[in-house]
Order: sequence, then structure tokens, then C-alpha cells
Amino acid sequence: MLFIDNQGITDPTLNLAIEEYALRHLPMDDSYLLFYINEPSIIIGKHQNTIEEINAEYVKEHGIHIVRRLSGGGAVYHDLGNLNFSFLTKDDGQSFNNFKKFTEPVVDALRKLGVESELTGRNDIQIGERKISGNAQFSSRGRMFSHGTLLFNSEMENVASALKVNAEKIASKGTKSVRSRVANISEFLTEPMTIEQFRAEVLRSIFGMEPDQVPQYRLTEEDWVKIRQIAEERYRNWNWNYGESPKFNIRNSKRFPIGIVDLRLDVEDGNIHEIKIYGDFFAKRDISELEDLLRGTRYEESSVRAKLEGTDITQFFGNLEFDAFVGLLFLEA
Repeated sequence: MLFIDNQGITDPTLNLAIEEYALRHLPMDDSYLLFYINEPSIIIGKHQNTIEEINAEYVKEHGIHIVRRLSGGGAVYHDLGNLNFSFLTKDDGQSFNNFKKFTEPVVDALRKLGVESELTGRNDIQIGERKISGNAQFSSRGRMFSHGTLLFNSEMENVASALKVNAEKIASKGTKSVRSRVANISEFLTEPMTIEQFRAEVLRSIFGMEPDQVPQYRLTEEDWVKIRQIAEERYRNWNWNYGESPKFNIRNSKRFPIGIVDLRLDVEDGNIHEIKIYGDFFAKRDISELEDLLRGTRYEESSVRAKLEGTDITQFFGNLEFDAFVGLLFLEA
């Protein structure tokens, strides 16, 4: 097995691109181990409805990245206190869904640090009743990866806030995340250490040698060119991160001084497929004109604002602020 050094990159779009590039293009005579730490991000499972998984207002306010990954499973929050690992190997027909095979080296490393952990259920590592790692897998053309999180010293308040969504507001067929009681590994260590020291200990345990002696695959400049291309074309692409979401419906309603505004939206392929606006407000212009304007618009705030630019919202709702209407569309009301 060879170790891939990501050179300390914390951009989630690049780190997921490194993983995908290694999976699809590196020689599989060897298997590989990749570690990466991401700046604050929500990493969405392949089959999930992005909007359903995130607290849009909190994410916007805190500048959190939203990136969809190749593997299935639930949404996870990453920050600089979370170490991610990925084992990349041939798909031998027996390893996919065998999470124990890939989590066992990590559990062994934790136990050497005095942290009694174990694989529970299908794909979680827990300490007692508290989850410290979620794992997922992806397979393509005879190759696969099994990757997971290791909550070392994450901001737990941000984990809860960024992923908190009012489920009653959205109905979809996306795979929904199951929230568990989570914990940081650092809580269970007998001696304090940094995440860099923790990373070195896990590396030392898995390879059975000092980190500076671990055999590596060193990414070439040619590799990096292709990695950056993957990041740009997939992981920084709105259509991948949002537009891949399953069809979903939203209903938002709020009482304003001008009356109740009740929005019903059908979103398909990330675009507003259908919209109906109900309420007891008084409109100078036919509300269907506003509905017609918004149909086909990408369901993201900047696109809606651009589409409504120059539109006098008061003609439809009386003395209702433009930002209040946009906020109602995006669960911020």
C-alpha cells in the first residue's frame, strides 16, 4: 500500500478530486491510502437532496462549502478538526460493503491510543454509544474506495447547526441522513495531542513504521493538472452539487403585515419546475406573472435574485420587502 500526500490542502473540492483521480487513473498494482482535512464543509451523499440536508441560512452566513461526493450514505460536516481517510483498491467482488475490512486498521490505531472503539451497525465507528466516524464506499470499473471521517476535535455546535433542517418543509425521495450522538476522539485520549500528531499516530499504526518512512505515491504536476480539472468540472459545479438532487417539493408559508404568503414549489434537476403562490394579500398585478417569471429558474438564491432584478415586488404583495420574499423561497422566513 502507498500513501498519497495531499500536501496539506484543505479545499474539499480538490481533496475529493484527488480521491476520484486516484481511483480512476492510478495503477492498481498497489492499493492507496489518502488522508485529508477539509475547511468547514458539508459533504453530501450521492443520492441525497442537497437542500434537504443543509441549514441554508447558517451555511451562507458562515461560508460553508457544499460539495456532493461520489459515494452514497448521509451528509457529513467536515472542518479542520476532522481527519478523513480513504482506502483505494481493486474491487475484488468481496470488499464492497465489507466496512470491517477498511475500518479495522483505523480501530486498531485508536485502540493503541487507548481509545476503545468498534465498528457498529453497518458503517459507523463508535466509542460506547457515541459516533466518531461514518463510512461510505464507491465502486467503478473494477476499482473502489472506502472512506470515512474521524471526528477528532470538530466544532460540535457547527455540526448540529449546519445540518439542521426543518424536515416538515421539504418532501423528497432523497436518501435522508440519520443523525446520531457524536463525539470527538480527543475527549477520550489520556494525553492531549494535535490533529497533526493524531494523523501521524494513525499513519504509524497502519503502516507499522515511522511516518517519514511510509512508502508514497507522489502526485506529479501532470496528475495535479487533471485533479484541478476534475475539481472544476465536478466538485465546483452547481449542477453536480445541487442539480443532481432528486425531485422535491417545498411549502413555505408566513404571515406578514400585508397578509399570508404561501409558496408551493416543485424542484426538479435543481430548477423550479412549478411554483404556485397563495395567500390573503392584495395584488395590483396578476400573481401568475410572477409565477411564470420564476418557472425554470435555478433554485439558488443568486439565480432567483438575478431573475427578479427590476421586478417591483410591491406590485404583487403590497408593502412586502424584496428580501423577505426571497427569504421565504429559501427557508429563511
